[in-house]
Amino acid sequence: MSRNARINTLLLLLVAALAVIPLVFGLGDHKEEPFAGADGEAETAITELHPDYEPWFSPLYEPPSGEIESALFALQAALGAGVLAYYFGLRRGRRQGEARTRELIAADAGAGAAGTGADADSAGAEGTGAGARTGTAGTGADADSAGAEDTGAGAGTGAAGPGAGVRTGPGDGRD
Repeated sequence: MSRNARINTLLLLLVAALAVIPLVFGLGDHKEEPFAGADGEAETAITELHPDYEPWFSPLYEPPSGEIESALFALQAALGAGVLAYYFGLRRGRRQGEARTRELIAADAGAGAAGTGADADSAGAEGTGAGARTGTAGTGADADSAGAEDTGAGAGTGAAGPGAGVRTGPGDGRD
């Protein structure tokens, strides 16, 4: 078992123990509502200390029962967890995409200036030259170093998007 798998297993066991220990040892048996939230505990403490206390404002929505209140709280927690999971998954996917792009760029650079790399355009119509094409996240942005009726060498970097590119070789500017 790898180190990460052992850590994850240990964390899961710890969370399970935190959920089961209060039930096994009956830590809330002496209370009327053993698993009431902190809001209820605070309200009880305030009314004991200051019986004439008036709240500053009242809730916008008062659920008709404790079960509905619990269901709304669970829904809120699930939505929050979903947003966090989406964010962290998006970040991980971007990191993996950037790593793949760097690997492809390194592979293209290692192929040499002869234009034999997977993303290199080395010759255009009626012209010869050496060039390299690099894009973001494998989108295939083009840069032609030698195109119609010209000869030259150069490298271009395109923006993300198919067909977006720059021409760096000398010539009349036609592709």
